[in-house]
Parts: sequence; structure tokens; C-alpha cells
Amino acid sequence: MLNEILLFAKHPVYEQDANTSTSHKLRTLFKLLILALCLSIILLMVASFAENILHLNVGKHAIDDLFENYSVTLIFFLAVIIAPFFEELFFRGPLVFFKKSKFFKIAFYLFTVLFGFMHISNFEMTKQVLLFSPLLVAPQISVGFLLGYIRIRFGLIWSMALHACYNMVLIVPVLIMQLLDIPIE
Repeated sequence: MLNEILLFAKHPVYEQDANTSTSHKLRTLFKLLILALCLSIILLMVASFAENILHLNVGKHAIDDLFENYSVTLIFFLAVIIAPFFEELFFRGPLVFFKKSKFFKIAFYLFTVLFGFMHISNFEMTKQVLLFSPLLVAPQISVGFLLGYIRIRFGLIWSMALHACYNMVLIVPVLIMQLLDIPIE
């Protein structure tokens, strides 16, 4: 599967997967979820290392405000249902218009990068944050690529599902800690 993803990265083509079985799609979704989580962890470690070495101050993250101001149920609903639906509709949905275009590759990568950089809004806007924004949003760009990949292969609903699963894996442990009044530090 990694080889297939690397080939797609070199030359993205709007081509649906020939295997239409639901079990194949679920296995692929699970593999892409694991890959997305692993890439995100590695990229977050690199960003954290850079923050520490360069003494960067990226300020308060937007997720902190969410946990301070909203209920666990609302946060779950926003992160696992609303965000995946609208972000996929906006960033992966339009790819269908480039299906047979010679500009598909450009559109694919443009929407992937825009998806990643949209998440810079999770940080306080400072010169440091803007300067290091490619590193700070690298996890979202890598996940955006995988979301685009599954969207092309299986359809928009599958990218929404992968996005929802990804957000759920990241947010549920924090929500559980919040419910149990366990401090997150």
C-alpha cells in the first residue's frame, strides 16, 4: 500500500479503486488512519523539537479555548462530525471538477496545502508562528494528502469517514480526561 501511495504522490490521477468491496475499503481506511496518526506523531515531534531548540513561542492553541468554554459533547460533535463534513466538502469535494483536467495534480496539491494552512488559525498569530507555519501545519498537510488519496480512490464519504476517525482518535482521550477531571499538562 505504501508503494501505491508513493506512486500517487508522484503523479496524482483521479482514478477510483477497482476493488469496490466494503471490506477492502474499510481495511484501506484503517491502514490510512494508522499511517496518518504515525505521520502526525512524527511531524509533531519534529515541530516540538524545533520549538524547544529554537525557543519558539507558538502561544495558546485553539483547542485549549474549546476545552475551557464548551461541553465535552459539543467538542466531540464539532471535531468528529461537523469539521470532517465541512472541511472535506470544501477541500476534497471540488476535486471532482478537475477529474479529467490536466490541472488535476495542481488542484490536488493546492487543496491539500490550503487544508493544512487553514489550521494555522489554531495558533496565536505571531511572527514566529507565521515563519514556522509550514512546520506547524505539516501534520495537517500530510493528513490532508491521505484524505485526498482516499477521496479519489473511494469517494467523498470515505474521506469524511477517515477524517472523522482521525479526529476521534485524537480527541476522545482528551475528552475522557476532561470528564474525569484529570489535568492535561
